[in-house]
Amino acid sequence: MESIVDLVQSQVIASVKHGEHLDSAAKSHSNIVFLLTGDLVTTQQYVDELKKYNKTTFVHVDFIDGLSNTKSAIKYIAEVWKPKGIITTKSNLIKFAKEEGLMTIQRIFLIDRNAMKKGIEIAHSCKPDAIEVLPGIMPSIIDSLTKLTHLPIIAGGLVSSESQIDDGLKAGALAISSGNPKLWNLDL
Repeated sequence: MESIVDLVQSQVIASVKHGEHLDSAAKSHSNIVFLLTGDLVTTQQYVDELKKYNKTTFVHVDFIDGLSNTKSAIKYIAEVWKPKGIITTKSNLIKFAKEEGLMTIQRIFLIDRNAMKKGIEIAHSCKPDAIEVLPGIMPSIIDSLTKLTHLPIIAGGLVSSESQIDDGLKAGALAISSGNPKLWNLDL
């Protein structure tokens, strides 16, 4: 079975937060795109456009306008939009997506050590393919997380420079997601 580690060619993931950045992501060096924008009408078009450029797309279901947090919504995503997978903070959606054959990324916000511990516990119980941690500019915390879990770590949030990306990767992150189009063409 394919793992997220197998998918990563560029260690910079294009995190598209605005529709006007879709073309930049499609033409970027990033082979994986996190789609954090769209609605029930536009998301299908966005996923299809990214597929034309051979981008592996993950839809962040928490940010798609009009989408409910239900099993039927995940089934619709899997059968109609057909991205590679989803990103969510909700462990029940991870379970539903896995049942539908989608890859999954559990997003965790690192507000303190308790949140970090609880997030890892939740991830270990719902077994996503990877964990995305935010903010992603804390190399020492990324290093700690890699010792707490066997799941691949993707760091994102507040990443605004190549040196922050390098620091996260050196700390053990599989990849770094960034919403800054200027970072999507780094050869990492």
